[in-house]
Order: sequence, then structure tokens, then C-alpha cells
Amino acid sequence: MAGIVLDHVSKRFADGTVAVDDVSLDIADGEFVILVGPSGSGKSTCLNMIAGLEDITDGELRIGGRLVNQLSPKDRDVAMVFQTYALYPHMTVRDNMAFALKLAKVDRAQIRTKVAEAAQLLELTPLLDRKPANLSGGQRQRVAMGRAIVRSPQAFLMDEPLSNLDAKLRVQTRTTVARLQKQLGTTMVYVTHDQTEALTLGDRVAVMRTGVIQQAATPQELYDRPRNLFVAGFIGSPSMNFLPTTLDDGRLRSALGDIMLPAAVRAKVEESGTGRSLIMGIRPEHLKDAALVGDRRIDGHTFPAAIEVLESIGSDLYAYFHIPGSTATARELDEIAADTGATDAPGARDLMVARLDPASSARKGHQLQLWFDPHKIHLFDPHNGTHLTL
Repeated sequence: MAGIVLDHVSKRFADGTVAVDDVSLDIADGEFVILVGPSGSGKSTCLNMIAGLEDITDGELRIGGRLVNQLSPKDRDVAMVFQTYALYPHMTVRDNMAFALKLAKVDRAQIRTKVAEAAQLLELTPLLDRKPANLSGGQRQRVAMGRAIVRSPQAFLMDEPLSNLDAKLRVQTRTTVARLQKQLGTTMVYVTHDQTEALTLGDRVAVMRTGVIQQAATPQELYDRPRNLFVAGFIGSPSMNFLPTTLDDGRLRSALGDIMLPAAVRAKVEESGTGRSLIMGIRPEHLKDAALVGDRRIDGHTFPAAIEVLESIGSDLYAYFHIPGSTATARELDEIAADTGATDAPGARDLMVARLDPASSARKGHQLQLWFDPHKIHLFDPHNGTHLTL
């Protein structure tokens, strides 16, 4: 096992494109770190530089305290699991898992032992004599993981390993990956586009945008204390609601009405020296059916919403509604919308969503009084995306 240190690492291609720009990240020995971001954010390029599949233009990369910039992939003692399983179709599961050890001329008895141990860990023992064509997608991915495990590398690198699986298999295999990392205790760097994977798997998550790490923190910190507008909009499902607002005499004037700011929040915004125009963010689960709030209602803000779409998933109700004048505009939000396809769906960017208790009386086509606690709102500078209330 070994820690991985990226020290001001950059990658520029021959045409001048900067894929990774001055990234510094210290990954501790045995830590599970996720690189997450939209397409083109540089996360896979970062992983490929760690693996040695991409040259580093600037900066230094250390694995286990050793400078590896000039080392070939085979000399870095890391194992990589790709999005495509890359299994040999003519070989059995056993032979696929043993292949790298055979190339390294490892003793046959040791190979048998390592393959058996990895197969047991991944619940592949009954499948060792099958070929990949006779396996499910989840089983093939476990074989690919097993092939990496038998090498006992210093670190595992995984590039969107679950993206080819269907929704149910993704959840099952995600659990397998988490359990596996805890049992092995090996350093793992995992790239994904799926922020749900990122939040459920990682000890820490690094959110990337245009080749730059926007924030690296625990999943809960990213969710509760996003450093900027991009992180706030990218992390969370459903995504945070954003509205344009104006600060005027301690009140936020918005499409939801005038909101009295708590004194501590107001002081932080005023100390920031930003202008009066702000972007307000509030997560869907912080919007509640006012009828269910009870005595807390007097301490919060209530506004009417005409429910256009109502989705029930049993444990929650998702209520979608439009509020005239509620569309916030910023470069960061445009990027997130383009990545999620919201720009292709008419009216998608203008929708707000509330995540309600299933006991709510919300009905499609009817108006509902929604409530939120002003302490739960996030305020951002619309010009540079900085979070103003941390």
C-alpha cells in the first residue's frame, strides 16, 4: 500500500489544450478518493497520469514517496480497472485472473493461491471455469477487479468501472467495491461521472471542472458546505434549486417573496463586499409542506407553489413547480445544465423541486404552501460563484 501525491500536476496536449491545470492532491495510504465531474473535466486524464498512460507536462507525481513521472506503467505497481472489462474471451475466469501473474513468472502454486483468495473475496469461486461470454455484466466486472487484486498492487485505479451496468447491478457492484476496499485497505482512486457513486463510496471526493479541482472534501462536507456555485449545483440529487435575489436592508428580495436573513448570515454576506445581486440556493429536502411544519412555521418563510408534476417513490414525494422570475443565470450553472442535458429539455432549467414527506397533501395541478428555514439557504456571488455564507 502507498499514498499518492499530485504536486501541481498539469497536462497540456500538443494542440495546446489544457486537460489538467495545476492539480494538487494528497491521497493518504489506504484512502478511497473519488474524482468526479462532468465530461471533459479532466478526471480521467488525472487517473491516466497516475497510471502512467498519459505523460505529465508539469509538476510531480509520487507513489509511496517515490517520484514516478518517468516510470513506465508496469514499474509503478498500480492496477487499473477500466470501464470496459477488457477480459480475454477465450480464457476462463481463472485464467483471466491469473494472466498478469503468469506473465510475471510467479510460481504456479502462488498463482493458484492468489486466484482462489481473490475469487472467494469476490464470490467468484463457482465461476472460475466459465468464460466471459457466460457471465453477467456484474460478474465480468468482478473478474476484472479480481485480476487487479491478485497482483497485490500499491494502489487500485478505477475508471468509471460501473458505467456499463444497469441500475440494479450498479448498486450491487457499488456495494462490492466499497466492501472490497475496506477489506483490502489498499489506496484507491476512482473516477466517475455519477455523483451518487461519488458520495456513497469515497472517504473523500474531489470535484473537478475544466481541469481544476474545485473542492476536495468528505461527501458530507461537499453536500453541506459547497465551496462554490459549481460544487453546490453538481453535488446533490435532485440538484439544488437556484434563484436570483437581491439583498436589501437585511432582506432577500426574490421570486419567493421577501426573506428575512438571520443576523449571522447577513453579516457574512455584508463582510464579503459583494454587490446587492446574489444567487440563492436551497436544497429540495429543505422545502417542506407548510402544513406539516407545526410551530416552526413562524420561524421560517412560506410561499405558494402550483404543483405541475408529482413523483412518488414511496419514501419521498418530488414536487415540481415553476415560480415566475426564478431562473438564475451563471456560467457554472450553464455548464451543469449542458452536462445533464437540461438545455435540451424545454423548461427544465426553470423548474424547481421540493422533496416532501409522503404524508404531504400535495396534488398535481393544485397549489401548495411550501416552507423553509432561512438558515438552510446558500448564497453565492453570481460573478465568480463564491459561496458567501460559509
